[in-house]
Amino acid sequence: MLCGLLMHVSPAAAAAEENVSAAATLFRVFLKDGGTLVSYGEIARVGDRVVFSMPTGEGNPPPLHLTTLAADRVDWPRTERYAESARSGRYIETQAENDYTELSNQIAQTLNEVGQTEDAVKRLALVEAARRTLAAWPSQHYNYRANDIRQLLTMLDSAIADLRSAGQARQGQFAFNLVTLSPPPPSYEPLLPAPSLKESIEEVLLAARLSDSSADRVQLYKSALSSLDAARATSTVPAEWVSTTSATVTQAIATEIKVDRSYESLSRRLLRLADVSARQGDVRGLERLITRVHTNDDLLGNARPDVVGSLVAAIENKLDAARRLQLARDRYALRLPELTHYRLAIRGPLDQFAALKSDLEDIKSLAGTPPGTLRFIERAIARLSKAANAIQPPEELADAHALFVSAIGLAQNAASIRREATVDASIGRAWDASSAAAGALMLGAKARTDIQKLLRRPQLQ
Repeated sequence: MLCGLLMHVSPAAAAAEENVSAAATLFRVFLKDGGTLVSYGEIARVGDRVVFSMPTGEGNPPPLHLTTLAADRVDWPRTERYAESARSGRYIETQAENDYTELSNQIAQTLNEVGQTEDAVKRLALVEAARRTLAAWPSQHYNYRANDIRQLLTMLDSAIADLRSAGQARQGQFAFNLVTLSPPPPSYEPLLPAPSLKESIEEVLLAARLSDSSADRVQLYKSALSSLDAARATSTVPAEWVSTTSATVTQAIATEIKVDRSYESLSRRLLRLADVSARQGDVRGLERLITRVHTNDDLLGNARPDVVGSLVAAIENKLDAARRLQLARDRYALRLPELTHYRLAIRGPLDQFAALKSDLEDIKSLAGTPPGTLRFIERAIARLSKAANAIQPPEELADAHALFVSAIGLAQNAASIRREATVDASIGRAWDASSAAAGALMLGAKARTDIQKLLRRPQLQ
């Protein structure tokens, strides 16, 4: 029995074809409305979109266009069945026979070992292992040569039964699992022939009509025009159909360009108005602009949902900014009495500090500071420090006011260190005074800018 089985399995199967087409597998996207589109290679589903490379003409490889469609347009059960059929067909064309030959050799080698083994238990284990390998193989290889595998399984079952019935296995190992019911083969979709040039052009035009992107549509239309131009030189595509379709596609491209310009003009105009309204804090005006977007979109035939979505999102961002601005202005109005009080109180100290700028610049550059000027600076800074520290700033101006007080303190240090440098004729201390004066000027300028900004009515940045 085993010898007969070896005779059946051991010869190598026919070699795979040497010249296998290098072209990618053609898949199909089946649409719910009954249409189909060719995919050059695998189809990818990304979220609510389906992405695939679509041939737009003839050639090897053909020109391709990366196409995206809404996933809810696709008949997924049929598309997935066809994909499995395409993978199976490709596998059978390229690799299946090699894999079957390898399996055959593996089983033959196992059975040779069975013939050379004296241990009955080991012989049974080898045959059972071979059977498990065979039983699992079809489902992992697109059911290739399933009938042949089924015949081999029948022969192995008979061999296992002979080994067991002869009493060559140990007690307790005589369970008869000789028949394995294979799962039903997967449901495949019949493979379709590669599309003709005319069919390819029609599918490109269908994809263009289904596309949500105007740029993608125009590109597909242009690809169709190129294929139509190539079709004029062939006799496989009716000349009248080529002429009619070319005129239709040319008109479609012109329409797409015209619609694009209309939406671009609408976007520019409404975004300009939205910017003005946002700077004015005109919340109601921005809400009316969003309504205008939808009204104009209806007039234009709702032809650019992506443009409208982006435009509405941009206006809504400005609407949010306007609401925040209006809230800030309401708070400003509420705080205006306290802010006005601070403005009046700080005006004098700010002006007095500004009056010291020239003298501080002299200290900074080591340009010379006469004793009389030094005494004037020290007295002015002392008065300025007292006045600034006596002012209680509003909460929102506390940091800017503290910065101004720090600037006064640095100016006071600059004058004091400059006096020491003069008494000691120390150039080192003179440079220390210069650093303090530079810091005072820098902090003073920033504090003045921050205070003035915070005292102004809020504006959109």
